[in-house]
Amino acid sequence: MGNKSRSESRRVPALPPEHFLNRELQALAFNQRVLAQAEERATPVLERLRFLCIVSSNLDEFFEIRVAGVKEQLKLGAAAADADGLAPREIFARVTEVAHALVDRQYALLNDEVLPALAKAGIRFLRRGEWTAAQQEWVREYFFREMMPVLTPIGLDPAHPFPRVFNKSLNFAVALEGRDAFGRDSRAAIVQAPRVLPRVIRVPRAVAGGEHDFIFLTSILHAHVGELFAGMNVLGCHQFRVTRNSDLFVEEEEVKDLRKALQGELPQRHLGDAVRLEVDDTMGAEMVAFLLEQLGLAEPDLYRVNGPVNLVRLMSVPDQVDRPELKFRPFSPGLPKAVARSKDIFETLRRGDVLLHRPFQSFAPVIDFVREASRDPQVVAIKQTVYRTGTDSVIMQTLIDAARQGKEVTVVVELMARFDEEANINWAARLEEVGAHVVYGVVGHKTHAKMAMVVRREEGRLVRYVHLGTGNYHPRTARLYTDFDLLTSRPDICADVNEVFQQLTGLGKATKLRLVWQSPFTMHARVIEAIDAETRNARAGKPAAIAAKMNALLEPAVIEALYRASQAGVKVDLLVRGVCALRPGVPGLSERIRVRSVVGRFLEHTRIFRFANAGEERVWLSSADWMDRNFFRRIELAFPVTDPKLAQRVVREGLRPYLEDNTQTWEMRPDGTYERRKRGRGKRRCAQAELMAKLATP
Repeated sequence: MGNKSRSESRRVPALPPEHFLNRELQALAFNQRVLAQAEERATPVLERLRFLCIVSSNLDEFFEIRVAGVKEQLKLGAAAADADGLAPREIFARVTEVAHALVDRQYALLNDEVLPALAKAGIRFLRRGEWTAAQQEWVREYFFREMMPVLTPIGLDPAHPFPRVFNKSLNFAVALEGRDAFGRDSRAAIVQAPRVLPRVIRVPRAVAGGEHDFIFLTSILHAHVGELFAGMNVLGCHQFRVTRNSDLFVEEEEVKDLRKALQGELPQRHLGDAVRLEVDDTMGAEMVAFLLEQLGLAEPDLYRVNGPVNLVRLMSVPDQVDRPELKFRPFSPGLPKAVARSKDIFETLRRGDVLLHRPFQSFAPVIDFVREASRDPQVVAIKQTVYRTGTDSVIMQTLIDAARQGKEVTVVVELMARFDEEANINWAARLEEVGAHVVYGVVGHKTHAKMAMVVRREEGRLVRYVHLGTGNYHPRTARLYTDFDLLTSRPDICADVNEVFQQLTGLGKATKLRLVWQSPFTMHARVIEAIDAETRNARAGKPAAIAAKMNALLEPAVIEALYRASQAGVKVDLLVRGVCALRPGVPGLSERIRVRSVVGRFLEHTRIFRFANAGEERVWLSSADWMDRNFFRRIELAFPVTDPKLAQRVVREGLRPYLEDNTQTWEMRPDGTYERRKRGRGKRRCAQAELMAKLATP
């Protein structure tokens, strides 16, 4: 595609590789910072457990996508692909070393601190050697009632080769001795635990020693695995788990029906090439070697763990335990005064823009915006993009209701939203059933922009109202991620959003937008122009400063522009939650750049760009990080906050508290490592806690 190739030609870095950090290593560094939250003893113990689970979930995706990609490069003999100049072999070696150390640290924390602290609080995971006679009887009954009917042991012999083990499924390798009913002398079998079985089972109060006693599914199977192999001796039973390449490949330009093609590919996600093998640390060398051989893996791909091979399944425990004192304090999201006093969202927006800062403020006004539109007889059309929205979404159901009531409903559903493909396919089908217009965006470009538009007939003319956001229309993440939402009726912004919808649903040349920056057409150039303007202002002695907040910073041309700004004397403050390829504080290169990462109770997801602009400050919110994919392979928007009071709110709430945070902030060193910011003698500052106190309802 012409536009894409021209953009990519601009991305060849002019600076040497040592000026850039490696993406994969930076991703692991982020998970080290998340693990530090679990290590923090001041964190409530059930939240420490939750952070441990989050690390495991993050690592799963890291192996499924990033490590799988490195392995593909190794297989193809590819040379260095990124600006850091590291060859795939070197990346894999470094990643393996860091990942093994991270996993060892994670399980040591689980066993040495978190589980004992939970036990002290009366939340116990009962080991087989601790079971009372009553508990043993309950476990036996549970096994025969709930597990035995759905378990399928697979003996390994010439008629039963090694099974295709599903991605991230729980499995058991069983060593056997003896002959079965047919005289077969099979020395090994595989038992796959169906996904319908819970991995952590709560023990009934009648037989439990305490109110919150749990038993791992693995313990129950270990205790009764012999029942699956009558007349044979079980010499050993060990859990294992395989992580596979889960990056779906669909040649979008070659398929006639993307949805149908994706539906055909989704089942294959569970059976991609193996990239990691996790086993319990008691598994013998012979069985380990056998599994590695069957999976086509080598010793570096092996992760021995002292505990459950899938800590993600422990995520359910905090929700099962009603102990508020062992969790973060609950809070009720607040509402801006303009919304709290209003009974008509459209009347409110005619008076002025509304800015929401979630999760400290409620996501409800965004839901109400769509709900009121679906019910209002004066509304003639609703258009919305969907990237991630979940399987249970009030907004999606409201759009379905609006279509049933005769509204013109158009939904741009991104079918290639990783790990949400199935949910989005299902929503697309339901929308089409009720007559909504469903489109899948643009081939080769994911629609990542978060926007909704309502068209309403008022006094004989059509008036537009728009929602723009930095985060998804997802009810669960709205409570867990920090994001900004802007609701507006400004004609210029509404016209820009309408133009983007026209591009997504129709055909034609991209026209020039009035205020909004858009990927893949203008955003990359506009960001660099804004950075370069600060560089010129600094050299001219005018006010110059850049403050930006995002999830990731990787795009080489933007990094080079930031280096130039620093060398010109521009103060650059970057809040980058996750991966960052820029090296801050390097003499002669980036002395005036500081990179901070804030990791706390909520996932920092907001994207904010602030430019001093010679004293006429400009503030932008965006759905896009400063990454290649966001600039060149996605439909993204960055929109200005034009109301001066709201722009100051964004700075006051989205930037300043985080730059002053001395509790949950990590500062990046020039070598890419991070150091936790020390409070010193100053006042304790915690951005997320301050925002809760300021914006949430007491």
